[in-house]
Amino acid sequence: MLARSTWHRVVSLLPTGADVAAMRRAPRRDLVAGLTVAVVALPLALGFGVSSGLGAAAGLATAIVAGILAALFGGSNLQVSGPTGAMTVVLVPIVARYGPGGVLTVGALAGLVLLALALLRAGRYVRYVPAPVVEGFTVGIAAVIFLQQVPAALGVPNPDGDKVTTVAWRAVVEFAGHPHWSALALALGVAAVTVAGARWRPTVPFSLITVAAATVIGQLLSLDATRIGVLPATLPAPSLDFLNLAAVPTLFTSALAVAALAALESLLSATVADGMTVNQRHDPDRELFGQGLANLVSPLFGGVPATAAIARTAVNVRSGAQSRLASLTHAVALAVIMLVAAPLVAYIPVAALAGVLLATAVRMVEVGSLAALARSTRSDALIMALTAIATLALDLIAAVGIGLVLAAALAIRKIARAARLEEVPLDIADHHVEEAALLSEHIVAYRLDGPLFFAAAHRFLLELSEVADVRVMILRMSRVSTIDGTGGLVLRDAIERLERRGITVYVSGIQAGHEKTLAAVGVLDRLRAAGRVFPDTPEAITAARAHLRHTGVLPAAGRAVFDPAGQPGR
Repeated sequence: MLARSTWHRVVSLLPTGADVAAMRRAPRRDLVAGLTVAVVALPLALGFGVSSGLGAAAGLATAIVAGILAALFGGSNLQVSGPTGAMTVVLVPIVARYGPGGVLTVGALAGLVLLALALLRAGRYVRYVPAPVVEGFTVGIAAVIFLQQVPAALGVPNPDGDKVTTVAWRAVVEFAGHPHWSALALALGVAAVTVAGARWRPTVPFSLITVAAATVIGQLLSLDATRIGVLPATLPAPSLDFLNLAAVPTLFTSALAVAALAALESLLSATVADGMTVNQRHDPDRELFGQGLANLVSPLFGGVPATAAIARTAVNVRSGAQSRLASLTHAVALAVIMLVAAPLVAYIPVAALAGVLLATAVRMVEVGSLAALARSTRSDALIMALTAIATLALDLIAAVGIGLVLAAALAIRKIARAARLEEVPLDIADHHVEEAALLSEHIVAYRLDGPLFFAAAHRFLLELSEVADVRVMILRMSRVSTIDGTGGLVLRDAIERLERRGITVYVSGIQAGHEKTLAAVGVLDRLRAAGRVFPDTPEAITAARAHLRHTGVLPAAGRAVFDPAGQPGR
């Protein structure tokens, strides 16, 4: 049964006839969009490959292989996948510690983790990541990408170090002693034109134009700038030689981090793509499945771990893409470029690619969104700032974890403050003043509003324990939105404390969904045995009056001080 269920789950994640039919609807628009994305993606793929430490060829191989597989098997019709800046940030320390083989092994392991997440239907949970965490994460990534490009932009060898801030500072010191002005001029020129051009004409691939211009200028003027080097004309044959099985236990933690980042960035990118269209909706579990296959296979061809790229996906949508054919076209176009133009690509200065990535880092930061969140609440501003700082100071997964924990803690604090214990005056408008005074002196009703859970329960107990000078308390629970074990235990303790002080407690309006929790902690059985649990407040007040008459607090022959038929609601 389990095997059959798993097989059906796998089948549900595979491409369908509807995907093929969608690719036939507007092939011309998809082909144009795919070629446009390929032009934009080429310098980014080369640059991220260089930044990862495995070289430009690895970045291009990733864009081709992962681009094809994620387009075919992913959950979004418009998503474009390949090497990204966020993934590069994670890979750099892995390269430094384990070498290229470690990175490729981590990629394959991450692919297996993503496939498992897809089968477990974990894709839906990314919707719970708060916007301040995403924005802070993005700002932190942008800062890390920017700092990673400092050595190449300054034309100095990449200094040793695990932290990007340390490496960038050492590069600046090295540059001060032996400046390379041509590299700096190329990097800043490419970055400035790319940023300005993107704002002026967003559809024009200024990154490719500036890289081409920098390459020509470097050749004509014989500038002293390090170049990419010779690229292979084709993808290498698939191989398992890169696998370092002995290091798998050590690398598994890094693989979990890579898989978590790939899942987070891919699903967020798919959500962005949905928001840019009218009738497109992605399947989060299929997206994880596609990214898992892409990361499992890409290392076989020497590629680095991949994820969906928000910037390239946005270009794809704006260029008129309608189906997966556009993403496939982008990957095939890059393969053709690799076959035809590999000798030309070898002349591109590394500083020019650094300029493209500097521009990418700048464009990642949406100042308007940051300002809006910072102005919304102090909690959002704090979450965003700490997530960004943690991304820069620690690592991406730790940063997201810190952001989520902080967001959850602040949300729980806010919800706990929303829980109220409110004294509700009884309806005594039709009764004599003496009887009203007697009723208000000996019977009090409290309405519990909102969640009664661990964060709010102890404050509730403190408030309830301060009640004095009454003989009967009625707890109206119809407006309790949720209750957990802690809330049930605290309620039980509060009732026991009140009873030790001689106060009889009645409960009304318990929702059916809350009875199991209250019964489990021993609240309901004793109260029901004593006849003090009622479906609504009027019945509880009638019973309270009968109890007070029986104990002699109220005169047996007194007028009715409460008419159940006249009490509105519970």
